Amino acid sequence: GLCRQPNQPLICALPPQVFNARTAELISHHQVEINQSFPKEGWVEEDPKEIMQSVYECMERTCEKLGQLNIDLSNIKAVGVTNQRETTLVWDKETGEPLYNAIVWLDLRTQSTVERLINKAPGRNKNHLKHKTGLPISTYFSAVKLRWLLDNVEEVQQAVLSQRAMFGTVDSWIIWCLTGGRNGGVHCTDVSNASRTMLFNIHTMDWDPELCRYFDIPMEILPKVRTSSEIYGWMKSSSLAGVPISGCLGDQSAALVGQMCFKDGQAKNTYGTGCFLLRNTGTKPVMSDHGLLTTVAYKMGKDQPPCYALEGSVAIAGAVVRWLKDNMGIVQSTSEIEKLAAAAGSSYGCYFVPAFSGLYAPYWEPSARGIICGLTQFTNRNHLAFAALEAVCFQTREILDAMKQDSGIPLKQLQVDGGMTSNRLLMQLQADILCIPVVCPTMSETTALGAAMAAGAAEGVEVWSLSPDNIPNVTSETYHPQINTDESEFRFARWKKAVQKAMNWETTEPCCNTNGTQPHTYSHHESQ
Repeated sequence: GLCRQPNQPLICALPPQVFNARTAELISHHQVEINQSFPKEGWVEEDPKEIMQSVYECMERTCEKLGQLNIDLSNIKAVGVTNQRETTLVWDKETGEPLYNAIVWLDLRTQSTVERLINKAPGRNKNHLKHKTGLPISTYFSAVKLRWLLDNVEEVQQAVLSQRAMFGTVDSWIIWCLTGGRNGGVHCTDVSNASRTMLFNIHTMDWDPELCRYFDIPMEILPKVRTSSEIYGWMKSSSLAGVPISGCLGDQSAALVGQMCFKDGQAKNTYGTGCFLLRNTGTKPVMSDHGLLTTVAYKMGKDQPPCYALEGSVAIAGAVVRWLKDNMGIVQSTSEIEKLAAAAGSSYGCYFVPAFSGLYAPYWEPSARGIICGLTQFTNRNHLAFAALEAVCFQTREILDAMKQDSGIPLKQLQVDGGMTSNRLLMQLQADILCIPVVCPTMSETTALGAAMAAGAAEGVEVWSLSPDNIPNVTSETYHPQINTDESEFRFARWKKAVQKAMNWETTEPCCNTNGTQPHTYSHHESQ
């Protein structure tokens, strides 16, 4: 096919997907799952070295696959990087070694750190820094995780004192390693990732000295902030040595770009581990009064203005299916949930609020925990499967409602992407619960596509045009609402009642706090 034409510029996005820059077609890809470890309740970590091994392995496999398609690697014109945001790493710039595991975005160990930070805010207001960051003080964001590392990990403290420490989110770690690591690696991040650290001022578009003082974080350990589309450096080793790395976007921003949501008011929802609904608000940041985040969506080059988005983040979406599989053994595979839920056809009054890591938008209630209510003798695992899928849809509806209140403009349709969009029942349910059409692209790899577009459009690469006339036509499927609005509203009201029951479950009580340690969080099951 097209791929065999030798002069087609190709772009590689990490995690590796290779796209044709003229047609936006996915040509080749390879995937490796990264292990997450849960050393304690509420803790979630990944091994930074394993992250890099998976990147290298994927790149080599993808290059082999291109070889099998008779595609010369010299056609690869640029590399773009996309990553889970907020996940926090610190490494030693002299040895190149990570000083601790990466602390993943939904990790809850920083709960007491957050309480301490909120307590020192005027009026104990969790939105004390929102005018600069667009974010509430929450366990979610990188600065709080970094503060925990500085307080609790001696290797990190020592490295900071001897000026060997480097902080970064996963994009920074990947780019630093790929551009040579301790031999000249580039220490940078882009505006979309920086805007999720709580150390970045979304108006000045740079690290903010006052924010760094608030969290007591030394500015010299921070990466340089660059735009989402420019040449950061060149690949050092591997089959792609010499290729420029020229695109960098946090995963949710990358999906917004990959869904071609360049206009003010366009929105996409990504169904991954969590759910992330972003609405492009153009070149002015819109502050939310309804629990949404204001975030930098992208800045496509030095001479382009930044674009902002309103974002609603749901911590648990796909993860609820994983939980039914791994923890409960209720489903054997993630695809099986669709069959079970379809067999039930309804949750019959069973509601599942998967607040495993507290509730994110629009509540920001860290004390909430998961709850399943409305159970009767009639309830079986099929109803539970249905309720789990419905939970994903209800959480999305809450965010859309908040967006409507903030912007005053209802959404006409919702563009969706991510792993769970292959679940047709879920997509139909989503249309029914939102009462608007849901539009799903046939090619679900929109996050990687967005990173590839940013890389290909960069100055000095310029093989991909982001102007509206050149946007390739992507085929999609539309799900239309099929139930009446009253039914939908009734179910949504019930869901909100269930959410209230999930609130204020965990309480923190200081315990015999003599040696200056953090107060211990008592859980109801620790009295054993």
